Amino acid sequence: MTSTLGADAGSPRAASGSPIPIGGGETTVLRQPVVHHDRSVYGYAVRVLVSGPTGASLPDESTETAVETAYRRLDLAGLAGDKPVLLRATAGLLAGTAAVWYDADRLMLEITPSLARRPDVDELLAAATARGSRLALADYDGSLAQDRLLERVSIVKVDLQRGADHCAELVARAHAAGATVVAEHTDTTERLETAQTIGADLLQGPMFHRDPPVTRRSFSAGELQCLELLRVLSEEQVDQQTVVRTVASDPELSMRVLHLVNSSAFGLRREIDSVLQAVVLVGPRQLHALAIASLIDAKPASVGTLWSILTRAMTCHAIAGDDAAYTVGLLSAVAAQQGIDLTELVSRTGVSDALGAALLRREGRLGQVLAAVLAHEENDTAAVAATGLEPWDVAHAYLAAVPSALATATALAFGE
Repeated sequence: MTSTLGADAGSPRAASGSPIPIGGGETTVLRQPVVHHDRSVYGYAVRVLVSGPTGASLPDESTETAVETAYRRLDLAGLAGDKPVLLRATAGLLAGTAAVWYDADRLMLEITPSLARRPDVDELLAAATARGSRLALADYDGSLAQDRLLERVSIVKVDLQRGADHCAELVARAHAAGATVVAEHTDTTERLETAQTIGADLLQGPMFHRDPPVTRRSFSAGELQCLELLRVLSEEQVDQQTVVRTVASDPELSMRVLHLVNSSAFGLRREIDSVLQAVVLVGPRQLHALAIASLIDAKPASVGTLWSILTRAMTCHAIAGDDAAYTVGLLSAVAAQQGIDLTELVSRTGVSDALGAALLRREGRLGQVLAAVLAHEENDTAAVAATGLEPWDVAHAYLAAVPSALATATALAFGE
């Protein structure tokens, strides 16, 4: 059940992708999965960055007001599904004078270092705890102000950018206090290995890090059929009959397309039992998603993974306004998730030279868009800006894609 925490219970919620006005300034919403070591999703970390109308910093009081305005209007259920949300707290959220729309049982408020140093932090935490709020410690660096709060929080977040030795000490101190540790910035294979070595319990970062281990492997008959469907759909002139034959020749693909078209997401009044009709109704973009779902063997337990893949694809499409960008997003994500060599994936799917250049070398407009979306997934706004795209535009395109991607991922994974 969705509920409010704090004041302003009657305030309307904004759609997930809606810009949030703050007196001429900008808010950028960042969202990352928090996962177990097997990449199953524990929850989602959400925070808001605020800047003035020209990109300049705002006074602390104005920043907190803007963040609380953004939180009040965010649809956190749309951003996290049924998973917990780890949300950067403000003094108002802790005190109960500001509101956030979400199920209190699935919300965890993160205490930032600046909040930990406040002289009234004990009163703020007591007020939050009295309302049943769960607490986490953000950006733990071992300071005295944070150490005295360790036994009052259930999760501690450690930034791997601090270095392995320092992080190992911080993890040990957090574990000694009985806290679960989240390792932040697990965006490379090296940092993932560091998180495992130092004993972090959970990982925060992009669902698919940039340099996953890649192994050349043989593909099963079902995987080859999925790759063949992607190849057919990537043709400049898509042959509908070839698409139908490709889907119909594989029982798994046929089942998935029929499940999808008969799911609640399509809302049809009668059941469709013809593969030909289903292919026509589903359309090329959904068929791309269906092929990816089959390739990763999507099931209810893997909704989070498929959700992330589709969100990347939909974001690339929204920014570029091009179906080819959707394909680039899909293939880049599935290659990372499956550990497939991109060169081999490009070859097997027969994509155009422009798509191949974007995937392999980040070249052209499609490569620029993909690079920006990857940087956004890593919460690296400077890297987004370095691509030549506006971080705000990328963030809001991503935010708007999240709920649509969840609906599709759920329909594909559950077959309902």
